[in-house]
Amino acid sequence: MRNGKVEILAPAGSYESMKAAINAGADAVYIGGSRFGARAYADNPDEENLVKAIEFVHLHGKKLYMTVNTLVKERELSELSGFLRPYYEAGLDGVIIQDLGVFRYIRDHFPGLPLHVSTQMTVTGKYGAKSLKEMGASRIVPARELSLDELRAMYAETEMEIEVFVHGALCYCYSGQCLFSSLIGGRSGNRGRCAQTCRLPFEVRQDGKSLNRKNEKYVLSLKDLCTLDILPDILETGVCSLKIEGRMKSPRYTAGVVSVYRKYVDMYLNEGKSGYHVDEADRRMLLELFDRGGQTDGYYKRHNGRDMVVLKEKPAFREGSQELYDTLDRLYVNAEKKEPVTGEAWIASGKKTRLTVSLAGQRQTEKKRAASVSAYVEGAPAEEAKSAPMSEERIRKQLMKTGGSPFVFESLEIHMEGDVFLPVQELNRMRREALEALERGIYDLYRRKAPEEKSGSALRETVHAAAPLRPEFNALVSTKEQFSACLTRFGGWKKEKGGEFGIYLASESFDAGTWKQASETCHEKGISCYLMLPRIFRREAESYFLRNRERLLEAGFDALGVASVEEPEFVKQQFPGVKLFFDHGMYVFNHLAKEAMEELGACRVTVPVELNRREIADAGAGGEMIVYGRLPMMVSAQCIHRTLSGCDKKPGVLWMKDRKGKEFPVENQCRFCYNTIWNAAPLSLHGLSDEVMGLGAEALRLNFTLEDKRETEAVLSAFYREFILGEDAGAAAGDFTRGHFKRGIE
Repeated sequence: MRNGKVEILAPAGSYESMKAAINAGADAVYIGGSRFGARAYADNPDEENLVKAIEFVHLHGKKLYMTVNTLVKERELSELSGFLRPYYEAGLDGVIIQDLGVFRYIRDHFPGLPLHVSTQMTVTGKYGAKSLKEMGASRIVPARELSLDELRAMYAETEMEIEVFVHGALCYCYSGQCLFSSLIGGRSGNRGRCAQTCRLPFEVRQDGKSLNRKNEKYVLSLKDLCTLDILPDILETGVCSLKIEGRMKSPRYTAGVVSVYRKYVDMYLNEGKSGYHVDEADRRMLLELFDRGGQTDGYYKRHNGRDMVVLKEKPAFREGSQELYDTLDRLYVNAEKKEPVTGEAWIASGKKTRLTVSLAGQRQTEKKRAASVSAYVEGAPAEEAKSAPMSEERIRKQLMKTGGSPFVFESLEIHMEGDVFLPVQELNRMRREALEALERGIYDLYRRKAPEEKSGSALRETVHAAAPLRPEFNALVSTKEQFSACLTRFGGWKKEKGGEFGIYLASESFDAGTWKQASETCHEKGISCYLMLPRIFRREAESYFLRNRERLLEAGFDALGVASVEEPEFVKQQFPGVKLFFDHGMYVFNHLAKEAMEELGACRVTVPVELNRREIADAGAGGEMIVYGRLPMMVSAQCIHRTLSGCDKKPGVLWMKDRKGKEFPVENQCRFCYNTIWNAAPLSLHGLSDEVMGLGAEALRLNFTLEDKRETEAVLSAFYREFILGEDAGAAAGDFTRGHFKRGIE
């Protein structure tokens, strides 16, 4: 917590939820518009109502952040300017962003608009935070899996604003970057359409034996987060914003949760850690509002745990407390919040009547550190009373009738000279016009003028890159058998027909002691050798690569594969001059995202796996394209093996079967302490070489995970013959998926 200031940030899936949140004590709300938000199925307001929402929060001295936190396709970029302009001009307080192309566009076209990095960008440490700060980010919403110590270190190293989740649903996958919903049903979580596959039952097997205990099949369903007990610890890490999840929930839920966290933040600020205590009644109230199967305090004090997982059947429906709902409706949902004002009136016979109204206190804004807002109106001269003069009390009573306005008088001074008379209608008119002018004055504090659109549209004319005569042919390997198969085949093909070949070593599988020999063996055969860095880069990974820094330098890799936003800055600091290839998790949905990746140091990008053929062409990313391999459905800090059987610190593979009989392999990747859940069948673009080669990829890649040597050799030969030699390799064998190459995502 910085300077004793902390923000309670509330979800608003609708205008009604926004009002309820502000009434309940939120300092800010986050809400989506009709486009580009990660909750596509929320009751997101249209343009008119979102502008009204911005004005409403500003009227009450609060803030509104807009979620622009989906991945944006090339053809959608042109809509960003027109979509954002009215909100920018109304004084929008910040945007929450996942797509680095969108980040870059808003930074360059809407100056002064604070850029908040979404948790879906999976910032896990100081390196990612530093990179994004340099690019223009004002706030980081890090991965929800971070510990208190990691948050403390991030703030100490960067002094950035840090926003963390303190209540609500948790994704099983890191930062919600999940492909499960996308690959199973075409509903991408990265596009705001998650089908919540993690809430379904799965049977887990190892060596043919079920690991599930009785009625414990909800192995991916996490309990909801509740941090009341550790709130002081969170606040003392340096975070500035406490975020409540729940844009799909009701205004009652929003109001109830906000009111509870308001109570305990204030308790801590007023009484400190020594006076902080949680009432059991408040815990019960939060469960009454929503209960998925219990609550957890999350990852703040542990890496994972069985007690964080629901496991058993979802709790049966139970009727909520009508008494609680009625109270929330009365206090927050249906309440009309009014701002206190002060007034001063001058009334004298033969002189113009004057009225001034002012906000009770100063208003802090981005544009002005402290602004006192007042409004002044003049009325008709008062007349000399001929019979019954108006009393001060009567004038006061009339002027203080604020009615349907958003204001209430805190005080009103009246200066009268003599016995005067003034029509009531005139008093009413002056009061009304003064309050309306005051309201406009408040809005004006926040309004800004958007610059004229720069020359050139965000949507460029599609450039179809010419297909290279022979793209580089690469393979990512996870076992020594796969490495041996690739080395033999690539070496033979290069000697026989020439061409460029490369092998990526998965750092989860290949120990530092093997790097140099593998690299040298590749180079002896004229094959490039790359090291793919881990998908999640936290302290375990940082320590591992720092311990093995000299080994990595000695290995002489031709490039490092980057899988997370943490890694470019880490490599820049520890291995300057090393080339970086960005993997598909560094999303390049549009040409601006590619430019942002290049700004981070990318020499090559990888085509996203959620785009179809036309969208890949539109983005014009070039780079490397994955044409074969199992795709990671989830990467999780949780460990299914530990949840069901305890931790034995042994890497291995489990199989997770869904209700339709599909089996998904789950790898325990213990070196960096995370699980990867792979798709049931590998992606294969076998038979589609004409379409693939027309997209202009610089390199094609085969990703090997669980394949044995024979399977690896068969896949290598089939794809080499078809994609490089142009031969008919016949029909693909076994189960496979085309992924999104044909269908794409919504």
